[in-house]
Amino acid sequence: MFGFSKERSLQRAMNKVLNKHAQSPDRFAAMEKLGKDGSEEALYALTRRFSFAYDKTIEDAQEKQWVLDTLISKGKASLPGVRRYMKDAKSLHYPLIVMGRVADIETCLEIIDDLLSDEPPGYTRDPERRTDLIAWLGECDASNQEVSKRCIPYLADFDENVRYKAVDSIALKPHEIAAGPLVDALVREEEESRRLRVRIGEVLAENQWDLGDKKSEVSALMEPGKALEQFKMHHDKLQR
Repeated sequence: MFGFSKERSLQRAMNKVLNKHAQSPDRFAAMEKLGKDGSEEALYALTRRFSFAYDKTIEDAQEKQWVLDTLISKGKASLPGVRRYMKDAKSLHYPLIVMGRVADIETCLEIIDDLLSDEPPGYTRDPERRTDLIAWLGECDASNQEVSKRCIPYLADFDENVRYKAVDSIALKPHEIAAGPLVDALVREEEESRRLRVRIGEVLAENQWDLGDKKSEVSALMEPGKALEQFKMHHDKLQR
């Protein structure tokens, strides 16, 4: 009887945490109950607080910060629930922070690879998951090569913001394996984003990567009015 009563109490707390129309103090009390329980199911429910925004922005930020701090304080015990949540979450920003704080980089990359396997480059109605994953890669402790090789496929993604974020993360973790794919992305005929081409030009210039056999195509982009008009070429490399 006591176990059944505890289970019902825990379920009520879970429901309260996910009720965006509840008052913030009531939701906080429920969140504290789940944090104290510390079971995988309780921590998973706590993680789900990241899934919605409360209409009072200050309280919303306070609640999410409390959940973030609490999950991090639980260490690796938080990981199963966080990983389960990330499989379907629209936004991965907060759970990725938790993952990066409680797991070693090898485990993090294994989780990232699992998530990216469900996010192949191409059209998606909601690219936010991809941008969150790629942004995390640019800031993580993995080697430059490990980061670059995971970002390269998204240089050809359907969504411009995803492509741009892939370039940014490569810029933060540059490795020569990205040179060719960046040049290919730069001269791709169907690329319509001027800002993306400029960003690629900046990364190629900063790292002084050779343009390979695409020099003539890159030169065409340096003509007046074109995306790279502010660049010049020196010894088959771009300069700003």
